[in-house]
Amino acid sequence: MKEYINSNYPDIPYLRERARKRIPRFAFEYLDGGCNAEVNLKRNTDEIRDLQLKPYYLREVINPSLEVELMGKTYAAPFGIAPIGLQGLMWPRASEILAKAAFEHNIPYILSTVGTASLEKISEITEGNAWFQLYHPAEDSLRKDLLDRAAAAEYPVLVVLADVPTFGYRSKEIINGLSIPPKLTLRNILQIMGCPKWAIHTLLAGTPEFKTLKPYIPKGMSLKHLGLFMNKTFDGRLNEDRLKAIRDQWKGKLVMKGVASTEDVEKCVKLGLDGVIVSNHGGRQLDHGESSIGALHPIVEQYKDQIAIMMDSGIRTGPDIASSLAAGAEFAFLGRSFMYGVSALGSRGGDHTISILKKQLYQVMSQLCCAQPQELSHHLIKS
Repeated sequence: MKEYINSNYPDIPYLRERARKRIPRFAFEYLDGGCNAEVNLKRNTDEIRDLQLKPYYLREVINPSLEVELMGKTYAAPFGIAPIGLQGLMWPRASEILAKAAFEHNIPYILSTVGTASLEKISEITEGNAWFQLYHPAEDSLRKDLLDRAAAAEYPVLVVLADVPTFGYRSKEIINGLSIPPKLTLRNILQIMGCPKWAIHTLLAGTPEFKTLKPYIPKGMSLKHLGLFMNKTFDGRLNEDRLKAIRDQWKGKLVMKGVASTEDVEKCVKLGLDGVIVSNHGGRQLDHGESSIGALHPIVEQYKDQIAIMMDSGIRTGPDIASSLAAGAEFAFLGRSFMYGVSALGSRGGDHTISILKKQLYQVMSQLCCAQPQELSHHLIKS
């Protein structure tokens, strides 16, 4: 697909600043923030950028290929779009915009259970090429039904979320009324009035909803009771028995997201999972936990030949992708960068952000004289 780049916003920080001005503060802080004092939010990116890469200049000039094989499919680049809940809160129809862009650029898009588009709609947009991320339901019957729907919609990969056994303590969301149940305050109303384009687009698109979960939510439920329903319906605590039940039912590729220890990876290998995504939920769950890149190293050392190892959390730019792959990840997922893009540029935000990241990554690999993503590990300067 032909690249689209808006020259007014040539990098992710420009998109972030544009998004900050264009959407209500409560929506931006939901997207941008972490938990508690946001220590791990900062540590994630800082430690990726502490890594250094070695260029080799006296080699034959090459044109790098960004293609990589993952989960039985060849993708055009070694990165994808991570699952984010309530995408439609940041920008109306964001889920659909990003899914379409991902499909057209041939990279994976992961839909969250609490996304604002239905799993059937996203499958239609991507012609069965999206991945589905499952928040574990408390009831086995609901889990079975969600997996049956995902299978019927021909999702090739199921991503089970492991790192939300409890909801992170996020003070900004509490102040903004985005805790469960949410509330609309005078402060939020004034913020909406200051963002007329967001307000008009939201009015036209309709109030964001958990579209995948809509069949299970009783009609006419108030916001207060919706919060109670969600807390009762989903139980984020995984264990080996629950993971085994999912493995037994799901016939496609199975990945666990939120892995941060070699002990958990060992269990995933034993249960026959196809991959793991090393992640700390973007610094939104455990403030004093290890960075994603810090957790990656021992996992790669022990299990790189036994299971596909991917990574998210803290990755923002093309150079960040390169460093993450150099550190041993086979594939990288980004969340906030894509939401900055859509919040800043609307329907062109997905194409724009993907094009930026591809161009940045290509430049880094050309500078290093690295022919393909799998060879980036040869350029890591080890301390």
